[in-house]
Amino acid sequence: MTSSPQSTPLGNLTTVELIWIEKRVEHRIRFGRPSHETIIDKQRRVVGFAPGSVFAFVRWAANDFGTVVSRIDIVRAALPAEPYQTLPYIRPGGEILLKVAGWDKVEQVLQRIDTIEAAPDYWRQTHNRLVAGATPRAYSLDQHRAFLLRKRATS
Repeated sequence: MTSSPQSTPLGNLTTVELIWIEKRVEHRIRFGRPSHETIIDKQRRVVGFAPGSVFAFVRWAANDFGTVVSRIDIVRAALPAEPYQTLPYIRPGGEILLKVAGWDKVEQVLQRIDTIEAAPDYWRQTHNRLVAGATPRAYSLDQHRAFLLRKRATS
């Protein structure tokens, strides 16, 4: 089954493979608006994001002994002919705004997502501080206003 409320050609979409196998594997989108979805079966589907859109991709996996993977990536879908970075389950790739592994760090990011979803500047600084072992700075209302003004000026 395929649904497609799209205005973007499918070839320009960044696709993400989502998987859910109870108590074993969970790949999900935490935020972002897919413009296309293909359901493969009860456990798998593929969603597509328009160029320039920002989304959070959460991956978790476990085996008989506990969690083996816990990570979150915040990605901006690549524009056509733009260079991009590759990530598992994301094709062709995108600009990685934040890449975090390990439940303690993933949990910190998930707590912040409720406040700030699609602000690339915040995710870049959060990524850099977590990689350096520092605590991410709070995101102020003034920073968010500045982000929205920049976004409006470049649109």
